[in-house]
Amino acid sequence: MVCQAGISTPPYRVLTYLWESPFEDYPNMSNSSQSLALAPANLAVAISNPGALGTIEAYISAVNRLPMLSAEQEADLGRRLRDQDDLDAARQLVMSHLRLVVSVSRQYLGYGLAHADLIQEGNIGLMKAVRRFDPSRGVRLVSFAVHWIRAEIHEYVVRNWRLVKVATTKAQRKLFFNLRRMRPDGQTLAPGQVDDIARELKVRPEDVSEMEVRLSGGDCALESPQGDEDAFTPISWLSAEGQEPTQVLARRDRDALQGVGLEQAIESLDPRSQRIVRARWLRDEGGATLHELAEEYGISAERVRQIEAAAFKKLRAALAEQHEALAA
Repeated sequence: MVCQAGISTPPYRVLTYLWESPFEDYPNMSNSSQSLALAPANLAVAISNPGALGTIEAYISAVNRLPMLSAEQEADLGRRLRDQDDLDAARQLVMSHLRLVVSVSRQYLGYGLAHADLIQEGNIGLMKAVRRFDPSRGVRLVSFAVHWIRAEIHEYVVRNWRLVKVATTKAQRKLFFNLRRMRPDGQTLAPGQVDDIARELKVRPEDVSEMEVRLSGGDCALESPQGDEDAFTPISWLSAEGQEPTQVLARRDRDALQGVGLEQAIESLDPRSQRIVRARWLRDEGGATLHELAEEYGISAERVRQIEAAAFKKLRAALAEQHEALAA
């Protein structure tokens, strides 16, 4: 998983510079350390994707050989970056603290995520910290950067630990990263323990109980695995066929056409056609016969049938127009 977003903007411009710039030796870097250092292109790729060297162990071994900066060197590089936007200074600050990211990322291996991905996210946090580093405050970069590294790894863990995000609020995030450690032997918490944890973390007891349930559960597929048609899954009892959207819309259209729509279509007919249709088909006690209507209008029964057929044709056309209007 290679970070691509924002590669042209700070702090991600550091990666671009690392890729394009020649590798410059650090002061006080021994010849043996120089011989073990990464080539510039390989190092740039490794920062954005720690698995690019083949194994994560090769990456860790490589960054541990990079020299550390003295307080004076770090302050000088920080001033160059702050005052002159010197990306060569940023490059040296980032590379000298890559081992810090590796160390911090090890603390999050228990979440089941790849170590290389954790390091990559931590590297992003390190670059953000370098971009905001102000040496005039008298604080070493390591103390400042560790918070940015943790924040970036925290966000990645919360976002990827489960398919469904389990922590969104500040209280939930605090519980997510502390509750497992504070539960004795992973057992269900007693009411008194819930209150103690809530008091220590300064959250509500309800939040503690809710997060305990979330951490105890797991992802569950709605549908059965491919090739296992007989397996019972939540989709079997979650689905309500009568409330399927297309069926609901079809039922609504049908009801509209049978009620108001049909009445409007009949009213569009001439009076005699309306009388014949209503008398033949819309009486509750039974419709009139062709001969009864023929006697009423003084025409033949065949003529009544023809008028009825013509009226049905007009009704179908009128109802079809209404159906198209509803569908639109």
